[in-house]
Amino acid sequence: MGAPFVPTLAYAGSDVIKRRPDDFTIAANPFDPDERIVVAKAINPDVGIFHGLKADRRGNVLLRKGGEELLLIQASRKVIVTVEEIVEKVDPEASGARFIPSLYVTAVVHMPFGAHPTGAPGYYPADDEQLREYLAASTSNETFGAYLDKYVFEPGSHDGYLKHVGLGRIGSVAP
Repeated sequence: MGAPFVPTLAYAGSDVIKRRPDDFTIAANPFDPDERIVVAKAINPDVGIFHGLKADRRGNVLLRKGGEELLLIQASRKVIVTVEEIVEKVDPEASGARFIPSLYVTAVVHMPFGAHPTGAPGYYPADDEQLREYLAASTSNETFGAYLDKYVFEPGSHDGYLKHVGLGRIGSVAP
């Protein structure tokens, strides 16, 4: 989008604004000066990387509905989307999915189970056991570093990671 800031209602009434004054402020609504709104400093990443459900060979993508990916896709200079499945043509009207036209997508990578340990609707559920381990590890730098070693650095690749976590435990159908 290229804007230096965006209005948001997401943090109104929370302490996030006090804890992150460099990223958020309260300002007058330019259309109603009596109303105060939360304004967030825009992020404009060089590259945004997202996981989707399907893509076609033209670069059109279907993402799960309900996420914030669209805003980040529009803010990123380049966008790489990993997907569960490459199909001949995605249906822009597919229920349960958000269509992203190829104009926003720089590259598509076929990466089954790329959302793991979270789920991919229609492909596999979230891996609750793995998510619990992740949450437990995130309580300190030391335990999180050990988690990264175990699941990111030691496996060395996505295939190594999938073997390490044991896909039979997920109980899903491979895409």
